[in-house]
Amino acid sequence: MLETLTRVPPDPILGVSAAFQADPSPDKVDLGVGVYKDEQGKTPVPRAVRTAEQEVHAAQTTKTYVSPTGLPSYNALVAELVLGSDHAGRRTDLSLAQTPGGSGALRLGAELLNAARPGATILVSDPTWANHIPLLGTVGLKVDRYPYYDAQNPSVLFDRMIGHLDAQPAGTIVVLHACCHNPTGQDLTPAQWSEVAAVVARRGLMPFMDLAYQGLGEDLDRDAASVRLMARAVPEMLVAVSCSKNFGIYRERTGLLLGLSSDGERAGITTGHLGRLARTLWSMPPDHGAALVERVLSQPALRQDWMTELSHMANRINSLRGLLAERLSAVSGVDYGWVAAQRGMFSRLPLSSGQVAFARDHHHLYMPPDGRINIAGVSPANVDRVAAGLIAAVRS
Repeated sequence: MLETLTRVPPDPILGVSAAFQADPSPDKVDLGVGVYKDEQGKTPVPRAVRTAEQEVHAAQTTKTYVSPTGLPSYNALVAELVLGSDHAGRRTDLSLAQTPGGSGALRLGAELLNAARPGATILVSDPTWANHIPLLGTVGLKVDRYPYYDAQNPSVLFDRMIGHLDAQPAGTIVVLHACCHNPTGQDLTPAQWSEVAAVVARRGLMPFMDLAYQGLGEDLDRDAASVRLMARAVPEMLVAVSCSKNFGIYRERTGLLLGLSSDGERAGITTGHLGRLARTLWSMPPDHGAALVERVLSQPALRQDWMTELSHMANRINSLRGLLAERLSAVSGVDYGWVAAQRGMFSRLPLSSGQVAFARDHHHLYMPPDGRINIAGVSPANVDRVAAGLIAAVRS
């Protein structure tokens, strides 16, 4: 039977990492995989998470199963982080399910939506995170796109985006990047978010928000402002949350699917469906990462230490943005200030796949074929080489 399978093409992002590892050049720079890197180019475990891990290990007395919807205290604390303590504490219309990472939250949400309305249309931004379409589109939903980004004049195509959403029929699902848009780094302004929320509410669309980078754009509250705004505007929505980046626990696969329903009874029904769907997908979510996050968020000293380190991470990324924009402008004689104005770990440069290959082959700069770069791969030590290589690629 297995002889019928054919070779799959390499993953465009993981393939970049493999090529980077194989390059013997001491000048190589990895601008590919979207992980945070510190001043030494390492992806650290935050201090508070290290402490929490020791405390969880010392206190743990069993490795028995958790429920299909996960650790209730973790679910509640992450929901509070997303919605804010006042908002989350007053709501009885929430459905919460712990998931294997943000990817698991997206998949579980897609399964729920397709169970509620089989074959519904789900819109993603153009461009969007590469894994959105396979995660969301293989459950039976019909995937389409809405205009979002002008790659040649780096900016949001907001009028086209709003016009497209305003023409959709009620019940259309809209995936929205809550902050730190991946792959472009180009976020909506607060005023634009207000307009999007108004259109979504008026047209009866179903928002499915992806919050993968809370705390790495501006801060925890401002990065979640779009979610909180939407939650006040619509009767129901879904939010896929990832703890991979802001807690530095990538391999622990820790996420949350947060559902907002029209009332408490409907929330209870939704929670039941989430548990049943999770049981068929992964049975029980992994516990370790959730236990660490629960410990950090529930202990005031650990929480404060985590927030301090997270703030440093965000400030460092934004500082590197400014530094790269300055060097790109100096080398090219063209204003690259838009790079500094973006937020999060990514920026999508106006590079063709051929120019990306030129940057790799001639300057040892590694990035996916669409020109997305991880700003955290830049450093004061390599920024001049990175800027020179990128501008050479633009001109090639």
